[in-house]
Amino acid sequence: MPDSHISKEFTPNERKRLIILVCTILAFAVMNGTMFNVAIPDIAAAFDLSPSEVSWVLTGYILVFAIGSLMYGKLADMYPIKTLFTIGISIFATGAFIGFISPNYETLLLARLLQAAGGATIPALAFIVPIRFLPNEKGRVFGLISSTVAFASGVGPIIGGVVGGTMNWRVLFLFSVATFFAIPLFRKWLPNEEKRKGSVDIPGALLMAASVAALLIYITTFLWYLLALFVLLFGLFLYRTFTIEKPFIDPLILKNTKYTITALTSFLGTSALFGLIFVIPIMLRDLNELSTLSIGLVLFPGAMAAGLIGQFGGKLIEQKGATTVVKLALLLIASGTFFISTFSGYAAWIIVPCLLIAYLGFPLIQSSTADLISSILPEHQNGVGMGVFNLLNFMAGAFSSAIFGRLLDMQNVSLALNPLAKLGDNIIYSNLYIGLSLVAIVALSVFTLKFRLKHERKLSERPIS
Repeated sequence: MPDSHISKEFTPNERKRLIILVCTILAFAVMNGTMFNVAIPDIAAAFDLSPSEVSWVLTGYILVFAIGSLMYGKLADMYPIKTLFTIGISIFATGAFIGFISPNYETLLLARLLQAAGGATIPALAFIVPIRFLPNEKGRVFGLISSTVAFASGVGPIIGGVVGGTMNWRVLFLFSVATFFAIPLFRKWLPNEEKRKGSVDIPGALLMAASVAALLIYITTFLWYLLALFVLLFGLFLYRTFTIEKPFIDPLILKNTKYTITALTSFLGTSALFGLIFVIPIMLRDLNELSTLSIGLVLFPGAMAAGLIGQFGGKLIEQKGATTVVKLALLLIASGTFFISTFSGYAAWIIVPCLLIAYLGFPLIQSSTADLISSILPEHQNGVGMGVFNLLNFMAGAFSSAIFGRLLDMQNVSLALNPLAKLGDNIIYSNLYIGLSLVAIVALSVFTLKFRLKHERKLSERPIS
């Protein structure tokens, strides 16, 4: 693509309004995923559903959303961004309207799948917009985008609880219907682009989608044959990827160790954060006997801080470099989870600052790894590269929820892994948070080793004066 659509074509006011538009529409998309968590009991009661049936309102959404994020990333390498936004938001809003009027469970599930199929456009393209149109300030914009994700993730359950409790769970769909009004703004404010040459490997895309679906369903069910199916399908996908001329994912991306290590680091860091977010409400209810609203208030300062740190994080990336910010983010995550491990079982107000420390790592890990990936990959690979990046981040949430949910089922845990933690009913939670600290430390170690070796190699290759 010619370099005709770069930041110099935008006035400061045009850049500002485009960034606000992207962050606003992204907030609606993220909240749509988290608002319904607290509405699950009401939905189950409305349609007389079993827990396994109603869980598909969330699982089905995550499944399609994750696969869609990769698909739209690939399509963004060929089709204009404004066209993809138009199609995606239209499907997203249509699905929301169907959900609002849904007369039965089947229609509701269809509505959620439509929402996911369209909504996946939004995070996929939100990370591509600064790469393509605002390259001179992409670090700052990545920070704002990542802060939006963190903030919306935190306030989504609070909004869901307030709206669902005072009105009706159906009203939550109206937030997503409102995104339809963003389409004319995207059509007007995004530059025109020509369609670029390229093709989509449909069989490869289907194999990738099916393998991801098998893995995500396995994570939520732990049925062994789904894991075997994933191994088979993913093996076929890899075989096709490395044997045809134009595969769905360019194998050069997979062979790029800087890319794979950065994507793995993001996956591990995000897994720790989603594990934190999943376990905290359960711990506060179990150990501190807090209500849903009180739990939301404990989470809120961290979500607010994560939302406010975006611009600072972006400037930090521009000043210190993305690799430094990645390390800082992982240190914050490791420290915050260690403090929660130490103080689990204490008064809830003690958990608030510990949670805030870890939450600050949320926007920093996403913005810094996204910035690094955009610098590592050539322009024509950025779409699919960011697609895989988003796919891994969504899978991190599914992994954490399933694995830590299964670990919480363990009974009679008596061995405390954290010598500073008090002994009692809190041991299982203390151990889980020590585990999250270790995940962050492993990610930090792998990332540091890779990029330090790269730096040392460059020094060794300098000519001797």
